[in-house]
Amino acid sequence: MNDKQVKEITSRDKDFAKWYTDVVKKADLVDYSSVKGSMIIRPYGYAIWENMQSILDKKFKETGHENLQMPMFIPESLLQVEKDHVNGFAPEVAWVTHGGENKLEERMCVRPTSETLFCEHFKKIINSYRDLPLLYNQWCTIVRWEKTTRPFLRSREILWQEGHTMHATKEDAVNETLRMLKVYEDFQKNILAIPVFTGKKTDKEKFAGAEATYAIEAMMYDGVALQNATSHYFGQGFAKAFDIKFLNKENKLETPYQTSWGCTTRMIGSLVMVHGDDRGLVLPPRIAPTKVIIIPIGSGEILDNALNEITEDLKDSLITYKIDNSNKTPGFKFAEAEVKGYPIRIEVGKRDLENGFVTIVRRDTLKKEQVPANEAVMKVNELLINIQNDMYERAKARRNSMVYEADTYEQMTNIAKNKPGFIYTNWCGNVDCENKIKDDLGLKSRCIPFENNEPTGNKKCVCCGKEAKTKIYWAKQY
Repeated sequence: MNDKQVKEITSRDKDFAKWYTDVVKKADLVDYSSVKGSMIIRPYGYAIWENMQSILDKKFKETGHENLQMPMFIPESLLQVEKDHVNGFAPEVAWVTHGGENKLEERMCVRPTSETLFCEHFKKIINSYRDLPLLYNQWCTIVRWEKTTRPFLRSREILWQEGHTMHATKEDAVNETLRMLKVYEDFQKNILAIPVFTGKKTDKEKFAGAEATYAIEAMMYDGVALQNATSHYFGQGFAKAFDIKFLNKENKLETPYQTSWGCTTRMIGSLVMVHGDDRGLVLPPRIAPTKVIIIPIGSGEILDNALNEITEDLKDSLITYKIDNSNKTPGFKFAEAEVKGYPIRIEVGKRDLENGFVTIVRRDTLKKEQVPANEAVMKVNELLINIQNDMYERAKARRNSMVYEADTYEQMTNIAKNKPGFIYTNWCGNVDCENKIKDDLGLKSRCIPFENNEPTGNKKCVCCGKEAKTKIYWAKQY
């Protein structure tokens, strides 16, 4: 990376798509390869994913889930067991037809998701109510043959996690579905500093084979929606298709209830698009692999002593850091640190040290502050909390400023054509209206919120004018 590359980031207000590509490339999150539709996740990008994995995995285990690993390949006959499920994924399935030079007796799909594999396994291991609940999760890759791809947002090979659970009662399964949605919601808010709407997807948009799908919907800087996680209640559909049964406490056979839930590296894309700016990436401290970048300016014993003291204090505070000891110019180092999005930059200069100070710079606001060198890490600890909170509040304020209500189709059309963001309307629940809004305005239903979902105003559907059943969010989507 040279000075020209650091500076050449397209303005996000001028061309948001180009800006996004510039940032993920220049921040060294990804690179392209000869594998069309897939990406190389560079070490810095993968470090962010590792942090996501680590935090979420801990939360999953705290709620009683265990990790396992399922095969990558699914026989076609197994995929066909649940018809709604296979029909939902058919356009995106990648098939393996040969092993070496020999044609397979039965073609295999490269897993687009693992419900069928889990069900086959559950049938073997579930016998009694004492075996339930089964709370499993796996971290793996899946393949979906997307036509249009973009780093992190949509690719053909996806890093993700998928939870799969089985329960003795409907109540337990529904509670699990909503509990895991809450885990995702808390992660978005408290770790990624991303405000989200949570709620139920429409029947048209629910997961193939699910009775109900619940989603985490985030708004990007440009007002376009990104679905950051989903949680599905399957009821007994898959279990019946696979003939999974257990003996209850009365020694009678019953069919269990099932859930699944998941998130992907798409969340890295949302970090970029919610928080980034024209200088590059801006990472919330709680997810940043490196929280502090230290840039020495000059050399000498006074500089070495100060660096030793600061780094020891950072270690004691368990704050991750890097020292940029490269032979690049200070200006280049500052620009590179901004592209990478390190939450805090400490500039340690010989001249400032002679006066007892170092300079601390917040990445989110670029505000500079001189502080006594021996109080630098105390200040860093304070700023890390403030930056995390401030980034969430700014993102929430922007999100809220781009949510509009419409009572009539004319109002909805005018908003859709002139104002990016989410539109909140009354809806009758009819898929014909859902399809018309998509065809006319390019908007898709996002979710029916859990709260404040009763029809308001004229209580008529925004599209057809008939009696509304609920309130719902609409938006363009990535």
